[in-house]
Amino acid sequence: MPKITYISHEGTRYEVEAEIGTTVMENAVKNLVPGIEAECGGACSCATCHVYVDEAWVAATGEPEPMEEDMLDFAADPRPTSRLSCQIKVNSDLDGLVVHMPARQA
Repeated sequence: MPKITYISHEGTRYEVEAEIGTTVMENAVKNLVPGIEAECGGACSCATCHVYVDEAWVAATGEPEPMEEDMLDFAADPRPTSRLSCQIKVNSDLDGLVVHMPARQA
């Protein structure tokens, strides 16, 4: 299974094994990673699963779709590498993915 590393704003690392076909958000919630609130449950209708994709992984995770871009307007402190973790599907190419969490969610 691919491994994902979530890094909190304070620098704490949480490494989880992720099932292919799930989302980065689902794996954070399932593994009780603090900092991913996921209030809408993955429907891309909030920005409470906002993450910053590590620069080394931006190409592998792809670009946000228009609906995700619209929701990122509501994220706290958006950056060029901002994504909603509910919109990043886990596949074998994402083994080792690193995402950073903002200081707060929207």
